[in-house]
Amino acid sequence: METISGYVNKIVYRNEENGYSVIELFNSGEDKTLVGILPMLGEGEYVEASGTIKKHPLYGEQLVVESYEIKNPEDTLSIERYLGSGAIKGIGEALAARIVKHFGEDTFRIIEEEPERLAEVKGISSRMALELGSQVAEKRDMRQAMLFLQKYGISLNLAAKIFKEYGSELYSIIEQNPYRLADDIAGVGFKIADDIATKAGIRADSDYRIKSGILYTLLQAITNGHTYLPMDELLRGTNQLLGVELDSLENHIMDLVMDKRLVVKKEEGVSIVYAAKYYYMEMNVARRLSELDSVWGVEEGEAIEMIRRIEEQEKFELDERQREAVLEAARHGVLVITGGPGTGKTTTITALIRFFEMEGMEVVLGAPTGRAAKRMSEATGYEARTIHRMLELSGIQNESSGEVHFARNQANPLETDVIIIDEMSMVDIQLMQSLLEAVAVGTRLILVGDRDQLPSVGPGNVLKDIIQSGSFHVVRLTRIFRQAAASDIILNAHKINKGQPVDVAARSRDFLFIKRTDANSIINAAIALICQKLPGYLNVPMHDIQVIAPMRKGALGVERLNKILQEFLNPPDGKKAEKEYAQGIFREGDKVMQIKNNYQLEWEVKSRYGIPVDTGTGVFNGDIGTISEINSFAEELVVEFDEGRVVTYDFSQLEELELAYAITIHKAQGSEYAAVVIPLLSGPRMLMTRNLLYTAVTRARSCVCIVGMPETFLGMIENETEQRRYSSLDKRLEEL
Repeated sequence: METISGYVNKIVYRNEENGYSVIELFNSGEDKTLVGILPMLGEGEYVEASGTIKKHPLYGEQLVVESYEIKNPEDTLSIERYLGSGAIKGIGEALAARIVKHFGEDTFRIIEEEPERLAEVKGISSRMALELGSQVAEKRDMRQAMLFLQKYGISLNLAAKIFKEYGSELYSIIEQNPYRLADDIAGVGFKIADDIATKAGIRADSDYRIKSGILYTLLQAITNGHTYLPMDELLRGTNQLLGVELDSLENHIMDLVMDKRLVVKKEEGVSIVYAAKYYYMEMNVARRLSELDSVWGVEEGEAIEMIRRIEEQEKFELDERQREAVLEAARHGVLVITGGPGTGKTTTITALIRFFEMEGMEVVLGAPTGRAAKRMSEATGYEARTIHRMLELSGIQNESSGEVHFARNQANPLETDVIIIDEMSMVDIQLMQSLLEAVAVGTRLILVGDRDQLPSVGPGNVLKDIIQSGSFHVVRLTRIFRQAAASDIILNAHKINKGQPVDVAARSRDFLFIKRTDANSIINAAIALICQKLPGYLNVPMHDIQVIAPMRKGALGVERLNKILQEFLNPPDGKKAEKEYAQGIFREGDKVMQIKNNYQLEWEVKSRYGIPVDTGTGVFNGDIGTISEINSFAEELVVEFDEGRVVTYDFSQLEELELAYAITIHKAQGSEYAAVVIPLLSGPRMLMTRNLLYTAVTRARSCVCIVGMPETFLGMIENETEQRRYSSLDKRLEEL
């Protein structure tokens, strides 16, 4: 650990969002560079900083700051330099000189203890004197708070957030109930709050701790896709987390119900517990869907004649179920269309669009992700947007609740007659609520998806629950069309979904199985496919071939695969800029994925001449792009995502990105690739399931290559276990 002290000469760079700064420090006649989360350090201030010296390839030695203390300058020259630096608003160099001349070395004591006396100096009014004193007091309070919070092992970045949220109240909160931090501040979970509480001497059986632990256990369940937990599971999970008696937990659950933070219901004789927010989300979604489900009078003969004309004009022939879908969409305010690959969902959507256009109605198309929206546009020839763009995401977010603000809502609904949403299996309960709030009564809502795909990453089981409820008309497309029937991808996907064995030895143009029995030979075969065989065979670039794997960790987990694939698909060559980050290296040309929703990130689409033609905010979990530039001087990395959206990241934001040469099957959901390579060796039974394999196979447009052990592949087909997801939208719909 090194310690450096001196005056802040210049703030070279500062990210106002998180406080990450690059600072030039004047130390014993030479300049030193400090880097780190230094949100409150201003020019002219005297600082003592401790950390680790690291050598930057461009900028030389830098001190990566772990802790620092701002000290009041003591001699008159230092005081004048500090006051004249602009650190205190309203004091320039000339005024600083007059103040120091008048009060000498007593200047700081005067400003802090008798600020009204500053009015003795020419050019300072009584009001200005008090304002200057207030500024200095606030800076002093901030410094004291930072020092206080560092005793509890709180990082500088988090300390700045805590001070901003609570001000001087933070002392009593930390000493009495640090678990409030988990409720109020983004980035603080139960584990961090519990660690602070331990250091603050809070008892293990504190009421605050137990209630926070209950809420945390429920929150963990929500991140795993549930909207509630059975009481027994909640009690067990909280007991394992806290190590307290189960009896006392039930009393605290009832207290949280009284505080309106939890809702407890009885379902089929079993008590189930919701975070209140998610109970009311399911209620709101159920209510809005019921309100939208109007019945419309339709002259059947006229409708059938319109469908015949559409078939003639579009040069396709609908089957009985597809015609039923068009007729029922005309009759009902809410319609669900579900079916597997090759059953004509896209053709049905095209027919629906044409039908409503002939009726003089306006149609809006949407999908949960950029890739799914792009695919919908290409398949139908009509513009489709992500649901977030459709709802006009403003980028405003409530940091503590994580809620997002959309310009389209109940007060400002979508102006259209028909809304068609594709890939509905990916839509979680939160996004569904936001969508329905923006749909006016009288608008037709058509939900299209494959109910056998993996459920959404976010909480809820929206598509399955809507179908399960029996509350709305559902059209199931089952016929595999002739063109699709020529594809072994489609045929084998349906076999997998039905639990029927697939012949791995059969010769096929688009469904290949390459037997390998160990991780390294599987990886070698995958590299040969991506680099040598598939690009020429399919006439596609390597970038369009995606490796998708069941797991993140392990010999064939995406973390290891990405490091290996990066060396083969985008090796270092001296011309490409690089940036080290926690998990490895980013390099220009790398394929990367956004791994968390960031509603504030700005993007722009540029014309071929570099002129911005579209702008917006929001980059989402699962969005894939390519690193086009790494600028070490500006400490920025530029990624071009789908639809030409260009996003600039500060180096301090790189934890939001990861390499995407290989991604998990869950992350691939809703996307389509020219070819997919699926490495299969072994894994936990609860993960290696039929619907995981089915989702993986249906991601490929032209070719599926499975590399691994036939026993694992066939075992996944037989394993129809689905991880239970606790959701109750179907029950809320049945109640209505």
